[in-house]
Amino acid sequence: MKSAIFASLVVGTAAFAPAQQASVSTSLAASSTGPNTAFANEPGVVAPLGLFDPFSVLDDADQERFDHLRAVEIKHGRVSMLAVVGYLVTYAGIRLPGLEDVPTGFAAWSALPDEVVGQMGMSWIVMEMANRDHTGNAETPGDFRNGLLDFGWDDQTDEWKKKKQTIELQNGRAAQMGILGIMVHESMGNLQEILPHY
Repeated sequence: MKSAIFASLVVGTAAFAPAQQASVSTSLAASSTGPNTAFANEPGVVAPLGLFDPFSVLDDADQERFDHLRAVEIKHGRVSMLAVVGYLVTYAGIRLPGLEDVPTGFAAWSALPDEVVGQMGMSWIVMEMANRDHTGNAETPGDFRNGLLDFGWDDQTDEWKKKKQTIELQNGRAAQMGILGIMVHESMGNLQEILPHY
């Protein structure tokens, strides 16, 4: 009887002992080592993620493919930064003259006059045409200065330029997540819980 009680006590305490966990690697782990290390020193590659490529899009990719994907990322980041600022400005109640009655968010689309929608469409077309490297002298993907705007960029060191490009990429990535979160919460109807002060 005593041995049965002792055995049950040993088994009971073993249940609360910490178990050894083997480290597990997933296919979604981001790293700067692997088949796509050719791009590990590009702007936007930051610790702790390294080169973030969870779906292995860059495996066997050449520089042209990388530059195209980077240009797409920069464009989406820039548009998202504008979208977040625009959403927050209108959410705060700031409007252009004549548009004071236009609601915020998705409801604005149905409330806009046709003239405004047309102006927006024309603005998008003009921005797409202007958002190109017309000179062929782009230093990096997303460089649309076209020999006109410098603001001292060409006088800076490569390290400084890489830091500024990384900052823009990180801000763009955050803005993409930010505008996605705003849109999701607006669709769920609880936007005032994450933006309560307006």
